[in-house]
Amino acid sequence: MPEFDVIVLGTGLKECVLSGLMSVNGKKVLHMDSNPYYGGESASVSPLEELYKRFQVSAPSKSMGCGKDWNVDLIPKFLLANGPLVKMLLYTEVTRYLDFKVIEGSFVYKGGKIHKVPCTETETHNTDLMGMFDKRRFRKFMSFVLNFEENDPRTHHDMDPHRTNMRDVFRHFDLGDDVVEVTGHALALHVNDDYLEQPCLMTIQRIKLYSESLARYSLSPFLYPLFGLGEVPQGFVRLSAVHGNRYLLNRRVDEILMKDGRVTVVRSEGEVFRCKQLICDPSYVPERVKKVGRVIRVICLLNHPIKNTHDANSCQIIIPQTHLNRKSDIYICLLSFAHNVAAEGKYMAVVSTMVETCNPEKEVAPGLALLEPILEKFVSVSNLMVPIDDGRRSQIFVSRSYDHTPHFQTETDDILDLYRRVTGSEFIFRDPRDTDADSDD
Repeated sequence: MPEFDVIVLGTGLKECVLSGLMSVNGKKVLHMDSNPYYGGESASVSPLEELYKRFQVSAPSKSMGCGKDWNVDLIPKFLLANGPLVKMLLYTEVTRYLDFKVIEGSFVYKGGKIHKVPCTETETHNTDLMGMFDKRRFRKFMSFVLNFEENDPRTHHDMDPHRTNMRDVFRHFDLGDDVVEVTGHALALHVNDDYLEQPCLMTIQRIKLYSESLARYSLSPFLYPLFGLGEVPQGFVRLSAVHGNRYLLNRRVDEILMKDGRVTVVRSEGEVFRCKQLICDPSYVPERVKKVGRVIRVICLLNHPIKNTHDANSCQIIIPQTHLNRKSDIYICLLSFAHNVAAEGKYMAVVSTMVETCNPEKEVAPGLALLEPILEKFVSVSNLMVPIDDGRRSQIFVSRSYDHTPHFQTETDDILDLYRRVTGSEFIFRDPRDTDADSDD
């Protein structure tokens, strides 16, 4: 009976990253997926006809171009250029199989207009998101954030990063509500306002990460793989072959067996595989997850860029929650032929948010209005599932469903948390090629 250290079920991005990290760490891994394609919830659908079929819409018109030129992400998300997920991809060396391109802009919708998110001195000076006095205060705040060092109290302005909450930091710099909202949601990429009552260190680090990511490419802090996110799982398949691990696609999982409350065996189509640990997405263990909300996503196919975004071929737009008297922001992410995910001259936008009423489509109307005219749209509402326990007792570690944001901040937190629970230690961000450096000392 084949024995593995870890069996991974599902080829979603999180499962693939964890499988890759385990492989690089010398674990014997078996990776299975009941689907006939890679990517799970986060798959890229190609050709375009396949997307129409999936949503039971009649075939695309000829004007959509060649179906094979489309790679439509069901859940598109951008990577922060300097963020932990990019570092994990570098650590596993899966990046040798991927090509990334920078996203052209990050915007926020306020007062009936689309504004570029200001981050540099010049952008702050030119933005009409804030008045003259607010700009001066915001510049002082940004200077504080960029010079902030956790271990150097001289950079703390007499505030304790572990005790002072973020609301008090904003108060210290006398920032108005509008500026606070843009800073918390568009720079720190928080999904709600809970962070205001939490210690300020996390938010300061998130704004720093945004700024450092932006500094690398200047257009926006975000990267995206050419040909869609589906390329990432495929890169990991190639990587696992290098490490001698197995991938099985289109394999039904019949049973997960336990002994003394711990996972021991996965049965699949007459074969039995032993394991010490199991990592999977919520669809494989419905009894180990609970629903905490619903996400609506509307995939829109366009033949034009979004108005007032300087004709960007790709961008993110945030419509802040307070603007709409909602609890969650509405996000728009735009991709196009420039990232090899659409036919020449075509664009693909996804509008997403957390569902708060019994009419989800009406909730995303403000986002859809910014995309008019829309050639075709595909609506999906999915449950947001989270594990009911940390998995330490059963050694079954379940990832969370993908949230409504068009970036990987929350998903990266989930990967790091899963890694910590599976291995019992923090993930250390270092370049794997540095191992010799340790032994030279």
